[in-house]
Amino acid sequence: MRVYINRSIGKPFRLRISDILHLNRVAIEGLNRLAGVFRTDEMEISYSRHKPPPPDLVPSFVEEMCDYLNENAGKKSPVHLAAYLLWRINWIHPFDDGNGRTARAVSYAVLCILLGYELPGTRTIPEQISKDKKPYYKALESADETYAKKQLDLSQVEDLIESTLAAQLLEVHRKATGKDLGDK
Repeated sequence: MRVYINRSIGKPFRLRISDILHLNRVAIEGLNRLAGVFRTDEMEISYSRHKPPPPDLVPSFVEEMCDYLNENAGKKSPVHLAAYLLWRINWIHPFDDGNGRTARAVSYAVLCILLGYELPGTRTIPEQISKDKKPYYKALESADETYAKKQLDLSQVEDLIESTLAAQLLEVHRKATGKDLGDK
């Protein structure tokens, strides 16, 4: 299923809270009656030391996240901005369910939008991350640790996106040529 973020032609892309709510709704529709709605209760994440902010702060954190992306589009790399969104949505944990799916969908959609095209390949970045979550969790924890020290270091999250992007594009190359890059 393809999901589109509606935009007026000729206008620059701006991420909005409504886009994030929409992608959560699509990600968990039929699984949770609160699909597409910010959480109203405290949240704990299994197997994580991170404690998400209280629910009354969720909208302002999401707005601040959108502002960061919108102010830095064209100034920072698409990979950095996709990494920021992937980490920040997970850090905020704005929904009762589907936070990881929503974070991966928003991050990937924004990466494609900022690049100006849908990336080719069938093993997409979100699919690769979903299949092997250990590096994903490790990268998020690393960003959380530096953020707790009032620093923003997304290098491990960026590395994760870069490596999964390379794998996605390598798959396209293999299909196109019928060989691995190492073959001569």
